Amino acid sequence: MSMAETRPRRAARLGRVLADNPTLILIVLFLLLVGVLEFMQPGIVSARWAGNTVKFAIPLAMLAACQTMTMLTGGIDMSAGAVATISAFVVATQTPLLGPGPAMIVALLPGLLLGLVNGLGVGIFRVHPLIMTLATSLIGIGCLQVYQRSVIASGSVVPPVLEWLGTGLTWGFPNALMVFVPFAALILWAEKRTGFGRLLYAVGANEGAARMSGVRTWQVYLALYGVSGLVAAIAGLLYVGLIKAPSLSLALPLLLPSVAAAVIGGTSIFGGRGGFAGAIVGALILRVIETLLLLTRMPEGMRTILFGLIIIVVTTAYIRFTGRD
Repeated sequence: MSMAETRPRRAARLGRVLADNPTLILIVLFLLLVGVLEFMQPGIVSARWAGNTVKFAIPLAMLAACQTMTMLTGGIDMSAGAVATISAFVVATQTPLLGPGPAMIVALLPGLLLGLVNGLGVGIFRVHPLIMTLATSLIGIGCLQVYQRSVIASGSVVPPVLEWLGTGLTWGFPNALMVFVPFAALILWAEKRTGFGRLLYAVGANEGAARMSGVRTWQVYLALYGVSGLVAAIAGLLYVGLIKAPSLSLALPLLLPSVAAAVIGGTSIFGGRGGFAGAIVGALILRVIETLLLLTRMPEGMRTILFGLIIIVVTTAYIRFTGRD
């Protein structure tokens, strides 16, 4: 066999490997970006830098999990940032009144409630997910502003355990990994190995066919958005522990990057294709890109424009290499 014949076959084989394992491309891209970062500022890539990058990527990756799960059904969760913000604000303001443990439990309830409302709207009343979750996001932030007035006198305290998880290191690894690693393992297992995960793919691929097969799609949506709301609330708890100060817009800036992380990770906005593994790497990629842009010292507006353009380029390149849409 000649070299001319061998090269196309090797290229085709490599293409099949990349198509079957799309996360490999994202990992390679992540490493290339880290290399560019080290080239731009030698010595910046260190154990401390890696720890800080992972710390800030974890809440983003958890919100990206909300987007990944809902996008598998052809939907989206535009309320995830608001839910995380509400959860963070409630836990900080209820801790002086109830104590850390009960406050964390109470802080999860708004996320679960908003998630179930989203599920009812999408699954039973057939409201488009974008409209439904955007509406509950606005309602939730409005309720938070009303709630703020009732707790001004009591002040706010971030539970020490959340600060320990958000900012602490153990043996050089962020403490938040103690929550994120089991969480990620559970999501990765559920999406591939459970009936619920397979239903998400089935509904996203062809909802009509799934319904004709006996699937009660409204129950799938109810459970899906309920879980998404709960995950967003947990992400909010971790994020307020990292930032160490609640606000009425704390996690709102993470909303669109969470969507971008899911898309970069290979999840199709049309449903039926994707997974959380790619979204995790997508969150890390976005954090590295943010660091690269900060090093350029350009105005914030230009950084935002460039950030959006880079996301488009990365997503387009990913689709081209893997053949996925």
